[in-house]
Amino acid sequence: MAQAKHSSDIGIIGYGQSTYYKSTDRTLISLLAEASRKAAESAGVKPREIDGLAVSSFMLPPDNAVTIAEHFGLSPSWANFFTAGGAGSVSTIADGMRAIRDGKAKYVLCVAGDAYNVKEHFARAANWSVAIRNFSAPHCSGGPKGFFAIVQRKHMREYGTTRAQLGKISIGQRESARLNPNALLRGPLTLDDYLNARLIADPLRLYDCVLPCTGAEAVLLGPLDRAADGKGVRVLSAHEKHNYPAGDLTPLKGGWEAFKDALYDDAGYGPGDMDFVQAYDDFPIMVAIQLEDLGFCRKGEVGPFLERHSVAWNGSFPVNTGGGQLSCGQTGAGGGMIGVFEAVAQLRNEAGERQIDKARRGLVSGYGMIGFGHGLSSSAAILESVWQ
Repeated sequence: MAQAKHSSDIGIIGYGQSTYYKSTDRTLISLLAEASRKAAESAGVKPREIDGLAVSSFMLPPDNAVTIAEHFGLSPSWANFFTAGGAGSVSTIADGMRAIRDGKAKYVLCVAGDAYNVKEHFARAANWSVAIRNFSAPHCSGGPKGFFAIVQRKHMREYGTTRAQLGKISIGQRESARLNPNALLRGPLTLDDYLNARLIADPLRLYDCVLPCTGAEAVLLGPLDRAADGKGVRVLSAHEKHNYPAGDLTPLKGGWEAFKDALYDDAGYGPGDMDFVQAYDDFPIMVAIQLEDLGFCRKGEVGPFLERHSVAWNGSFPVNTGGGQLSCGQTGAGGGMIGVFEAVAQLRNEAGERQIDKARRGLVSGYGMIGFGHGLSSSAAILESVWQ
């Protein structure tokens, strides 16, 4: 999957986010509808004009993109239901743009979300896939937390990375979340709080882990000249990679390493040209690995890199400027779209109190589908404002 630079005048023309909840009686479809309605309204596009639909959700089956179209009153000529977990939202955006470019649709709605909670999260962790159910869960693997505890311990042993260094990710993102009214965790977070929090899966502690929650995000793709007030966002490049590295248990790298050069070559920009990074943050260690694999620092040097920088919205290296999943919460499959939503808000200069000055260009990455040995899916895209 690749989106060549300046191949067309299509991109993200609208975006929306539902209210986030720790628990709620609202239905999943109502949350997907709220985010979708806001996306269409922000673009000035009427629902009847939307003829493409991509949906990402763990909890939606047996429903899918076509049955959601029925609920929404849409009649799409192109429909897609995700396969790549937290990497899926970035992938479906690129797929939706390809559908528009190929004449299969004019406006594609990409929506992601789940009606998630802690109980639901634990129930699904043991039945995530056939491999997890049959080989990991019976041995009390601990689900994703147990797996990523091994990844973090391995990174610490091989490269000398410390918990205090990784804590700067959680702390910086919490600082940004305090300015985000939709973030579920907005209280202050100090290094002492982080280091001394309740142990979850050694060396992971409470503030290394996301809070499962309920919510949804959506973006609308279409002709950039249709964007309200000219606030379109161009997708300069997008790539994905799955099951990389094949056969390697608990690797300290992901698919971003494989497509990094092509991602920047297609965009015509490098890591130093990004005004922010919205990285998939199920755990701080995976943010750190993405920063390495995407070329912001060398492999194994992310610890000193984090020591030199603040990742808060107004820091020297902004990461997950809305607070990310670590402070907003993880909405199941919607976790892959929260970074896209925040990137669009920044590039449209609509991020409110956490707005980065003169944000022009940024990178969004996704990660997901935890398999028997590692996360199977990686994705990334480079986005640019076209209105400033």
